[in-house]
Amino acid sequence: MSNYPEQPWMSRRRYLQTAAVAVAGASLSLAKEPEKPGYIDAHVHVWTPDTTTYPLGKDYDKAAMKPASFTPGELFAECRPEGVEQIVLIQMSFYQFDNQYMLDSIAKYPDTFRGVAIVDHSKPGVGITMRNLQDQGVTGFRLYADAKSANAWLDSPAMATMWKSAADTGQAICLLSNPDALPAIEKLCRRFPKTNVVVDHFSRIGGSGTIQQADLDNLCKLASFPQTYVKTSAFYAFGKKQAPYLDLGPMIKRLRDTFGAQRLMWASDCPYQVQNEHTYAASISLIRDKLEFLTAEDKAWMLRKTAQSVYWG
Repeated sequence: MSNYPEQPWMSRRRYLQTAAVAVAGASLSLAKEPEKPGYIDAHVHVWTPDTTTYPLGKDYDKAAMKPASFTPGELFAECRPEGVEQIVLIQMSFYQFDNQYMLDSIAKYPDTFRGVAIVDHSKPGVGITMRNLQDQGVTGFRLYADAKSANAWLDSPAMATMWKSAADTGQAICLLSNPDALPAIEKLCRRFPKTNVVVDHFSRIGGSGTIQQADLDNLCKLASFPQTYVKTSAFYAFGKKQAPYLDLGPMIKRLRDTFGAQRLMWASDCPYQVQNEHTYAASISLIRDKLEFLTAEDKAWMLRKTAQSVYWG
């Protein structure tokens, strides 16, 4: 996002780390890969308490890191017992444009992770930046959208470059959007029909505790664009915000009926899903075990095949 500062100059140590990761990541490509067994979690954040090697952005300090640590190892302890074998990492906001921790995690576990990075679309050469990150396992880019920002993107040459570049590379534009941004997102999808667009967390519908039908109607309008996908995710944050999250079933059913399961993907939004009384098992269980209207084929798409096609395909 353009309101983030530029990355600080790297120390020699970090420069060498970056070079090593670039070499390791060179083997990562968007060539069609065979499907692997197990589920895919399409939305997880990781971070490290080591803020010397991986400094936080200037707008953040360690107090923002809650929990203080969520490393790949801590993630695996949550997801492996539930049969999740691959994960899409989402760049954590308090690193801002410095994607290095995520890139290092991908390089360490290249068969497990793909990444969604944050880049400054206002900077010259954003298309080149996107392509370079693709070589390191980045298959999507996160944008934060409310009504004001999304409407401004409609007239932004820099944003047009980003969406067109994503269409050229096959990378996805991944939107953490408020419901009020959906009308502008619809216009962007119409303008860039070849760009894969992923709407995170139901577009935050139901965050107030009530699922507003007008907002859900606007989300469902995006189904007319074949390259648009929705994450059914972050169940701890919507509706009643209580496991087993069955109150979200009607919204998920409408999305399944409207988009088809081939364009829905489950995600936990860890580590937030595993805080307080919420658990990883409760999140995946809603899709895997609790919703009787989901067929076995629906579950196969939502728990693996959709994310495989978008982030690994």
